Amino acid sequence: MSDIRIGISGWRYVPWRGDFYPEGLAQKNELKFASRAVNSIEINGSFYSLQSPDLYARWYADTPKGFVFSLKGPRYITHVRRLNDVGEALANFFASGIFKLREKLGPILWQFPPNFKFDAEKFEAFLKLLPFDGTSAKACAKQCAARMEKPGYLDIPAKARLRHAVEIRHESFAVAEFIDLLRTYNVALVVADTAGKWPYMEDLTSNFVYLRLHGDKQLYASGYTPKAIKRWGDRIERWSHGSQPDDAHVTDAKAVRPRKSRDVYCYFDNDIKVRAPYDARKLLERFGLADDLEVAPGDLQGVKF
Repeated sequence: MSDIRIGISGWRYVPWRGDFYPEGLAQKNELKFASRAVNSIEINGSFYSLQSPDLYARWYADTPKGFVFSLKGPRYITHVRRLNDVGEALANFFASGIFKLREKLGPILWQFPPNFKFDAEKFEAFLKLLPFDGTSAKACAKQCAARMEKPGYLDIPAKARLRHAVEIRHESFAVAEFIDLLRTYNVALVVADTAGKWPYMEDLTSNFVYLRLHGDKQLYASGYTPKAIKRWGDRIERWSHGSQPDDAHVTDAKAVRPRKSRDVYCYFDNDIKVRAPYDARKLLERFGLADDLEVAPGDLQGVKF
């Protein structure tokens, strides 16, 4: 059986207060509320700066059993250093406390800027640095800067499983060589709906699928119609059963090795007009996954803070 996770990208947005979040809900309780309305959330703060072990531990405690986070890798690696000499920066990230999320740690998302072009040699060097289990993550973390050596920074379970996903935004990545690289390292290509602004590819490159839905008509703003929600639901269903939609938009036409199932992680990032949490709920309902959640948008009933 595949695991289907549908949620939102981030949770702290001012326009959501008094709408998705009920009037009077304390800001400190927003994650508690959001994590009981969807079954997964992307952590965005880690993209902008390294977070602390205490924060990760708090986020773990604030969310219910069975919840899963996806975690956005630092922009310092992807946007500032642009994959140049990133060994220590990567070590700092894995030493920053992310394993305080314990079993709630899901895939790690690496997003690249629109002006970052595909360089096969540089990109493969980065993929080789990525740890995929606790043992390799600990070895990586040991290379961190001295300032990161805080109590427990190497408390990384050897059996921890790490998954990685890559979101690209330059057309130079739409080549078979890039797809082959991702498949070689079992890294997922993010299926990104960006209102046509950036490349759209649905190549399956890993044992899981990662989607980011930024808006199909207006980037970060437009909501998804019932027809669009059905379309995404149908595609997720095919992916979760290990197959590919018949009309999949792929860069590499080579046949993909069949699987019985694939886990799917889907996040709505059309947050400007408070569409993301509502669209996520509609898609959760499509799979009957909203039934076991404790709250609906705007409703405090059933939540025990």
